[in-house]
Amino acid sequence: MLRFLTAGESHGQALVVIVEGLPAGLHITLEEIQAEMGRRRLGYGRGPRQRFEVDELALIGGVRHGRTLGSPVAIEIKNTEWFRSDKWHAEMDPAPGATAAALTQVRPGHADLAGMQKYGFTDARDVLERASARETAARVAAGALAKALLRTIDIEIISHVIQMGAARVDPETARPTPDELDRVDENPVRCFDIAAADAMVAAIKDAAKEGDSLGGVVEVLGFGIPVGLGSHVHWDRKIDALLTQAVMSIQAVKGVEIGDGFDVAGRLGSVAHDAIHWDTETERYRRRSTLAGGTEGGMTTGELLVVRAAMKPLATLNRPTLETVDTATKESAVSFKERTDVTAVPAMGVVAETMVALVVAAEAQRKFGGDSVAEFQRNASNFEATLIDGGR
Repeated sequence: MLRFLTAGESHGQALVVIVEGLPAGLHITLEEIQAEMGRRRLGYGRGPRQRFEVDELALIGGVRHGRTLGSPVAIEIKNTEWFRSDKWHAEMDPAPGATAAALTQVRPGHADLAGMQKYGFTDARDVLERASARETAARVAAGALAKALLRTIDIEIISHVIQMGAARVDPETARPTPDELDRVDENPVRCFDIAAADAMVAAIKDAAKEGDSLGGVVEVLGFGIPVGLGSHVHWDRKIDALLTQAVMSIQAVKGVEIGDGFDVAGRLGSVAHDAIHWDTETERYRRRSTLAGGTEGGMTTGELLVVRAAMKPLATLNRPTLETVDTATKESAVSFKERTDVTAVPAMGVVAETMVALVVAAEAQRKFGGDSVAEFQRNASNFEATLIDGGR
């Protein structure tokens, strides 16, 4: 079963991720992982931190001569800012010591206060360093491996931004395909619709002038998803539940829907479900729409997988105005500022791709198994063959 674990703090020396359960023989290079990491840095509205915290990767274990060995894969992501200066050396030193200036003006919308109360800390940095979205860099590295595995059975996971602030893509606009992902990534806000993208950039500029921030919505699309990933038999094996948990775990994501999840709640039942028909050309059952997002009863249907994630506006502002309390003095204050972005929605789309890919890869491994990529592919192909002529 595919699983991963990350470690490290935002301003520490490095992040580390270990991915367990990959079959042997998966072709992977550092350059492929690095390319995926670079996509996480995309998007108009990002702050200067993207220039400072360059991702320097090292494959520590689990890969030899460009292929996985079936053992855990370990990746280190060095924080080059740490090595370029000594700014964070004393503050983040793991050796015994004390901070020069504790952060006590906690930020609304962050993990600061709840984390300090939970763990008994007096310095918000003990919480925020791990709660930071910088941790998602390690997830994206893991996701590069999951995507590589999924491609061996012709599955592609992509994303695009469909809303930024009040600017939205028209629901009737065609969705991008995997062949058009480069066009999405080349857009300053990773939006496939040029008119909507222009409105999004304008909204970001307006927010930036005010020192404010913007949230938005991304849509993740899974192409080539086989029938039957997930299961109806237990609550914790339902594919839509697994996807929702994974995407909701991304920092600042506050809402997740599968297909037209929230919208269909306001429709009549006669227009809220995906009609099924028999495709004589492919000899497959097909759905005529994606209202359910490619899932039914906790299982994938073989149709396009659609997952949407809503990201709140970032709570760290370039013009701090949010009222808070100084936990040391209990006096009213304004929350402190760390380096921040106007928005990180375009980058969040890449992280959401990662989380969807990791869930789909884990469930594909659960269903098809295989200690090697060749065995994994054979098992998936054999199952696909059983669906010909409706599975008879």
